Amino acid sequence: QVQLVESGGGLVQPGESLRLSCQASESIFPNYVMGWYRQTPGNERALLAYISTTGLPRYADSVKGRFTISSDNAKNTVFLQMNNLQPEDTAVYYCNANRVDTPYDYWGQGTQVTVSS
Repeated sequence: QVQLVESGGGLVQPGESLRLSCQASESIFPNYVMGWYRQTPGNERALLAYISTTGLPRYADSVKGRFTISSDNAKNTVFLQMNNLQPEDTAVYYCNANRVDTPYDYWGQGTQVTVSS
């Protein structure tokens, strides 16, 4: 099974940017749909963005225009560029790999993003 390791989280001030990375242990395209989620205490994980197996990105309305998902297939890495971060973006961010045509989902360990002045 694929293993995912996120990195790039941290503490930033409102209006600043961060780029999260998700390193996969094996080739992710075209076998997996890759996505980013976030979770706050007491809430379920919420889908932010994903890249289809054709490379097409999709976004949740809450982050459209501020977040960008991208990938480096040669390095089996998916990124989430987050701009104009706000305190409500504070959460643990998770990378997800959904194996195409199967019910199998794989998750990274999560990376904390805190937006505070």
